[in-house]
Amino acid sequence: MATDQELDETHEDSAAAETSAALDVAPYNVAGSRGPAFGDPLFEYLLRLGDDRLVLGHRLSEWCGHGPILEEDIAVANFALDLIGQANMFLGLAGQVEGQGRDADALAFFRDNTRFRNALLVELPRGDFGFTMVRQFLFDAFSVVQLDALASCGHAELAAVAAKSLKEDKYHLRHSSEWVVRLGDGTEESHRRVQEALNALWRYTGELFERDAIDAGVEAHGIVFDHDAAKARWDAIVHDVLQRATLEVPQVKLMASGGRRGRHTEHLGHLLSVMQSVARAHPGASW
Repeated sequence: MATDQELDETHEDSAAAETSAALDVAPYNVAGSRGPAFGDPLFEYLLRLGDDRLVLGHRLSEWCGHGPILEEDIAVANFALDLIGQANMFLGLAGQVEGQGRDADALAFFRDNTRFRNALLVELPRGDFGFTMVRQFLFDAFSVVQLDALASCGHAELAAVAAKSLKEDKYHLRHSSEWVVRLGDGTEESHRRVQEALNALWRYTGELFERDAIDAGVEAHGIVFDHDAAKARWDAIVHDVLQRATLEVPQVKLMASGGRRGRHTEHLGHLLSVMQSVARAHPGASW
């Protein structure tokens, strides 16, 4: 019969193996979570749209006062405001669909991390400026393709919000793609940094194009998003820019995912502890 010490050692070896396997999938270990059961498909879908932009907007806001040049400091802060404004519209619509009296603020500030539905890509730490621009470019390309499709969907309220947001995101894409080309085809140092950023971020892009029961469920509301066609359009945009930036497309076998199901990296919890601190310190306060 095995001793307690032998059982402990076996358990430690098993845990170490599981941790090692998780780290093989992503440089940021994704914490498992039971998470809440999925709600109404339309509500969940709108949360995904809002949470992506809310979390990325907050990440961009961390550059306020820290940009490499004054003009870029202002530009990134404005993009953060655009994204948070879009999140306000998507989450506001989600609150209406839910019908439980929660508005955009309640959904933004009084949900725990397992109830957020953003992709893992947007919650990763901001990194250096090159990392921020590469991440922004990868998301902007996806967002433009996504919003362009949703702007003509059969759900009138969602289509209107998508059409309004698309105008902003087209400019975001132009800006971030110009920076990727400038840094990639710049100095030896800038090229190295953005290539490393691209290598680290690429494994998180697959989740953007995953289709699940939520996507199938919203088709009854006239919301049909062709993930394969969107991926093809995204590939064309991204590969063109990367070629001009003299950057290599990373070869990644396994993609990280889980954010859409409430399974996030530890970084989202840290982000929310800052973002939600004032609202939670003074619940119900009006400003």
